[in-house]
Amino acid sequence: MKRYVLALAACLAAAPLWAGDALFSEVSYTGDDGGPAVAASQFRNPVLAGFYPDPSAIRVGEDFYLVTSTFGYFPGLPIFHSKDLVSWRQIGNAIHRPGQIDYGQNEQITRGLFAATISHHDGTFYVANTCFYCDRGNFIVTAKDPAGPWSDPIWLGFSGIDPSLFFDDDGRAWIVNNDIPEGEMRYDGHRAIWLQQYDVTAGKMVGPRTVLVDGGADPASKPEHIEGPHLFKHDGWYFLTAAEGGTGDMHAQMVWRSRQVTGPYEPFPGNPTLTQRDLDPQRPEPVTSTGHAQFVKLEDGTWWAVFLAVRPYHGDQYKTQLGRETFLLPVTWKDGWPVILPRGERVPMVLERPALPRGEQPLATSGRIEWVERFSGPALPPQWVTIHPPQTAWFRTGAGGLSITPSTVPLGTQGIGGPIQPAYVAHRLQHHQATLTATLARWDPAAGELAGLALIQNENYHYIVAVERDDQGPAVSLYRRAGKDTDAVGQRLARVALASTDKPVSLRFELKAPGLDALYAVDGGDWQPVAKGLDSSLLSIQTAGGFIGNTFGLYAYRRQDASAAK
Repeated sequence: MKRYVLALAACLAAAPLWAGDALFSEVSYTGDDGGPAVAASQFRNPVLAGFYPDPSAIRVGEDFYLVTSTFGYFPGLPIFHSKDLVSWRQIGNAIHRPGQIDYGQNEQITRGLFAATISHHDGTFYVANTCFYCDRGNFIVTAKDPAGPWSDPIWLGFSGIDPSLFFDDDGRAWIVNNDIPEGEMRYDGHRAIWLQQYDVTAGKMVGPRTVLVDGGADPASKPEHIEGPHLFKHDGWYFLTAAEGGTGDMHAQMVWRSRQVTGPYEPFPGNPTLTQRDLDPQRPEPVTSTGHAQFVKLEDGTWWAVFLAVRPYHGDQYKTQLGRETFLLPVTWKDGWPVILPRGERVPMVLERPALPRGEQPLATSGRIEWVERFSGPALPPQWVTIHPPQTAWFRTGAGGLSITPSTVPLGTQGIGGPIQPAYVAHRLQHHQATLTATLARWDPAAGELAGLALIQNENYHYIVAVERDDQGPAVSLYRRAGKDTDAVGQRLARVALASTDKPVSLRFELKAPGLDALYAVDGGDWQPVAKGLDSSLLSIQTAGGFIGNTFGLYAYRRQDASAAK
């Protein structure tokens, strides 16, 4: 953590504040989606609520480490630590220096850093990942301390996505990943799982690259998009596990095994080992899209699995603002095969904890979550992100809070890269029922400038409640962008005049999906409405598309022509 803070502070430090900087004194969050009570011996799913997809977890002695995807956000690939598989604490990010990796030019938030995997061997931690739509694809970064610093990328030179590094008992390292099959694709979504040896010392791939699985567990059924493979060894068998069925409600986890690491691999007769695709889509409080699992063996010989799943707020699996979250379930071995959940059973939201001493967790990551951030440290805390790595020092933390220099790049800009970056510092949304509040301690905007609180799904869909100045004077305004064909800033839906800008203004979103209210308060006074009864389903995957979750955060924008909003 300390190394991360110092590295980011050194990179972004700097220059004196501009006269037009917006100073945010604090951000607060309260979220609670309800659910059954949790006893002391139990835990609640998901264990990482909000946009934490594609989890990969390992055990090193008595410690557990986990990494998830981040796509176009920076820092990338958060690293978590736990003592009990339930109480997770973020200790850093594997991609934590702006110059460490190029996310690519003119890329959207849904591209960038795809599914990462974490492994450990002989005192070194490894994270394998794909930079999707970047020039060089798959890579590995290493660290002696999982909190960082992490190395520059070691580029692997093969195509496809979702690389996973496995160390065999003899010390040899192998990488499995998803790629197009040999020959012609037989149908849309036809993919294969490939294997190749990795020379750790030389940092390069060696030997032949071979197909372990072509299509999926049942090729005759034309399974789509087999992905997220992992290898592990148990009782003399090599087990290969991978998800198939895409990222929607057909998502399912499959298992194969072999006596040789290179195969041939036979599928589990009871596949899938985990899915919710057979259940009634109209069931209450559904959990959908389960898969992308990794198995973890405890010291006592029991097994658990982390995996992703979706919690829609109503019926349809795509009605979610949270994206894919990290869940945890025990694994049962039956006739030599690992079963996460019997076919037809629902993912339990509350269940007994692993038989491990309870770990410390300074900040809750599931259930009711409350926090206040005042940005008083030397750099952003590791859970705060920007869209792509910052190329200039446009924000600064300190005793007064977070100062942001307005950018001329609006949130709705299509294609981010290099200096093309909105001035947006964000946190993941973790509930469908949440209150998000930001306080502008100092902001006297010129005409055409605004600063405030944003809630976004992607470049095309967002809400912004902000203090601005137009041709009528200062005001609190609400903007909404609802599609790529609308203005990049968004349509102004509401305007409330301010008498002046010489007092702090607090801005708030109250989310009760699919409802959303925007409010403001001056100098700690009563909350007043800006707009009520807004439709937050615009920020759902069902409407906005893609597969990431919402973020919210602090935003400052300056129109290039400095003209006032109309």
